[in-house]
Amino acid sequence: MSLPERVPRRPGYDVTLHYIYRRAVELFYDREIVYRTAKGVERYTYAKAAERMRMLASALEKEAGVGKLDRVATLDWNTHWHYEAYFAVPMMGAVLHPVNIRLAPAEIVYIMTQAEDKVAIVHKDFLPLIEAVAPKIKSLEKIILVDTDEVPQKVGGVLAYHYEDFIKEHGDPKYEWPEVSEDQPAGMGYTSGTTGLPKGTYHSHKAIVLHALSTALHLAASGTVPFNAKATIMHIVPMFHVYSWGIPYSATLIGAKQVYPNRLIPKVLLELIEKEKVTFTAAVPTVLYMLLTEPGSENYDLRGLTWINGGAATPKALALLAVKRGINVMVGYGLTETAPVLTLATPWPWQVEKMSEEELLDIKLRTGYPIPLVDLKVVGPDGKPVPKDGKTMGEIVVRSPWVTPEYYKNPEKTQKAWEGGWFHTGDIAVWFPDGSILIQDRDKDVIKSGGEWISSVRLEDAISQHPGVAMVAVIAAKHPKWGERPVALIVPKPGWEDKINTEEIRKFLMEKFVEPGQIPKWWLPDKVVLVEDLPKTSVGKINKRALREKYSNILLEEQGGQA
Repeated sequence: MSLPERVPRRPGYDVTLHYIYRRAVELFYDREIVYRTAKGVERYTYAKAAERMRMLASALEKEAGVGKLDRVATLDWNTHWHYEAYFAVPMMGAVLHPVNIRLAPAEIVYIMTQAEDKVAIVHKDFLPLIEAVAPKIKSLEKIILVDTDEVPQKVGGVLAYHYEDFIKEHGDPKYEWPEVSEDQPAGMGYTSGTTGLPKGTYHSHKAIVLHALSTALHLAASGTVPFNAKATIMHIVPMFHVYSWGIPYSATLIGAKQVYPNRLIPKVLLELIEKEKVTFTAAVPTVLYMLLTEPGSENYDLRGLTWINGGAATPKALALLAVKRGINVMVGYGLTETAPVLTLATPWPWQVEKMSEEELLDIKLRTGYPIPLVDLKVVGPDGKPVPKDGKTMGEIVVRSPWVTPEYYKNPEKTQKAWEGGWFHTGDIAVWFPDGSILIQDRDKDVIKSGGEWISSVRLEDAISQHPGVAMVAVIAAKHPKWGERPVALIVPKPGWEDKINTEEIRKFLMEKFVEPGQIPKWWLPDKVVLVEDLPKTSVGKINKRALREKYSNILLEEQGGQA
């Protein structure tokens, strides 16, 4: 008798979030979760959180009529209420939809309408927002408000509840979770819409669990990151952005102490890091810059903190500033579509033994190594892998169990993204012999000058090391001869306003980077423009599309030319 082509299904075979939940309840029941509300800093245990998850799920089912695959939206900061929804909603068979509150109201109406959100859990800070958009979202039936003492009967014409009253009056602490398929959608999210309307993505239970397992395994296996049951993990990545990079799930999986700071206020974050002895966190580089430059920041002890930067390239100058404060900085990379982590720039133990601190920092500031269960290639225009020489640029394409299967209700974009059976990230990178990668640019941000490519990311990193530069963005400006040339938009540090100009930056780059052979001379920016600030996207990245719209013709205007 031959073996079956497919192994028969048995109870317990489905890899769902219930496994992470049960492990936490059975093994880590007395581990601490610290959270901040409008009333101050409070604490509870994993066991209490689990009880409240059961109460929330049963109340959503009984009072709000939430059933299988119904979408429950969240418009919230990094709170314990949000954490409870992260587990309760998908474990009851519904779909969690964290809404990016930094999107424009019209975009929020668009995504909540397309997602057909039935219930929204909303922080009081976003009451004016939900009041404005709720009447336009026909599927929305209930609104549950958190971190507030007062709740109106209706919000935007939709019946409203107070979260605590809702779970106490309608929740069952002994609620039993239903069986859920591992292939059932657990969460969904939308891209930040930098190239048009936001695109919807979704991920199954199996995808989210495997992602949590893989990130935790990679960090632990590196031997250089304190990601284990002894860790204290603070959640700075917005929980409305790609499941907070999956960290609430992986932190629960390993039984770490967790800290939920609510709204991200630099002084509050510094206080929590020091008081709670936080050992691990993650965020975009902008937040790290804010913490390190916050007035009085130097009075807080940040030693022993590991910080994973993602969402944008980490300037070396910023990393060095963090290192001086005792922070272990490294880079992670992923997309909304990939749930999100694909790579982590964690040095391996043998590298730590052999390399200098400066060499190790260069490794940490790469885009990183693929984490387990991620197949990754860097390919040229012909679809073939580029040489692993650290020089040849190509597009990152990936396969992994947690890549979104499609863009929701968008078959055209789906087909383009999955062309050739690999998911196309749109990120341009070089590949190193050790298997790590370094992103050079987004496909849309790379500067195409005279048929050759210039990496805006590498130019930004070089310019950021000038002592008078606080922030910098490099964009492509139209040029009558070369097609495009780089222009640098710089926010100068105080006292440098009259010293920073095109000549000064070009001279600095010549001495520090061109003459040592790190970048070619033709990469030097044609112009430097001083600005008071740089616009940000809804996820805290520098908004290069807005900058291109404003400055893309600046070289043509100076020369009196046309595109």
